[in-house]
Amino acid sequence: MLAEDRRHRLREAMAQSGIEALVVYGNAWQADYLRYVADFSMLEGHGLALLAPDGSTELYVDSIAEAERAESETAGLKIILAPDIAHAVAGRLDRIANHRIAAAPLGFLPKFLADAARGYNLEDGTKFVDRFLMVKMPAEIDALRRAAKLADDGYQVFLKAAIPGRMQFELIADIETFFRQQGCPDNFMIVGSGGQDVHAMAPPSERRIKAGDMVTTELTPAYRGYFAQICRTMVVGKPTQAQRDAHAVYREAMEAGIAMVKPGVTAADVARAENDVFRKYGLGDYVTSKYTRVRGHGLGLFVDTKPHILEDVDTVLEAGMCMIIHPNTYHPAVGYMVLGDSIVVTETGAEVLTGTKRDLFEA
Repeated sequence: MLAEDRRHRLREAMAQSGIEALVVYGNAWQADYLRYVADFSMLEGHGLALLAPDGSTELYVDSIAEAERAESETAGLKIILAPDIAHAVAGRLDRIANHRIAAAPLGFLPKFLADAARGYNLEDGTKFVDRFLMVKMPAEIDALRRAAKLADDGYQVFLKAAIPGRMQFELIADIETFFRQQGCPDNFMIVGSGGQDVHAMAPPSERRIKAGDMVTTELTPAYRGYFAQICRTMVVGKPTQAQRDAHAVYREAMEAGIAMVKPGVTAADVARAENDVFRKYGLGDYVTSKYTRVRGHGLGLFVDTKPHILEDVDTVLEAGMCMIIHPNTYHPAVGYMVLGDSIVVTETGAEVLTGTKRDLFEA
């Protein structure tokens, strides 16, 4: 039902704006546009979905394995296996060239398909679709609430699994096992362990967890395709005073960002509220791009979507947007530290979806 509701929502907006057809692209990394339309995420190769003028929805994939999977995992779509996907979709668009066609994200389309020399004209529909990706329907928000509960439960497993002597990938295996047992096949997760030598999180490695390590994670499970995230830091053993003092800055910054959230403010306002806390404590250098990427980001059908929470992003927040606020960055006294809660923008502020305490955990 969610997939049908999304397509119905898009078609209503297309009719209001005069767009007669919409083509969207997806691959294993850029997944949300295709997932919104086709309720399908690519594991390999390329996928293109077309909301056609006749009301049909067509999904083009260039892999036999993906075509077979799409046949079994989707409903209400016409599945087309097209090894030369760009030429196949271009041929289809040629047949509706007299219609107004939009594409999203236009910059990711295969070059041949997007070439202005084609017989059809493609408008950039990226911002048009972005709004639907960002501003969620109530049923989508309910799915995100369920995903946030999975993230909370998964972090409890993480705390028990972070035992000295274990390698990072062994720890992550416990989390993946737990999520699979809960019927959750999709989880994006990065981790870090150590001290001042750790400048970021990464996919799990063979690095062994040691007593005294700070162990960080960004854990992002999905429910019905919707990803929610939690970011937390723990110490293997008793935290030092320096670690406690550093964590207090991160907590203050995250809470300042969440307090800023309400309809009408911008992503830049939220980022600035977080960053100003670091500046207050003389840590302004560590909110620059040298040490950190974003101060949060959108959540939904992709683990890291718009809006990105940065001081140069002027996206205006609206009720129904879902995101994580996370002032994750390097701290010169203790190393890389993280703290982040998933939230949904309401008419009056922010509903926090994450239920885990905002503590510096110890194990």
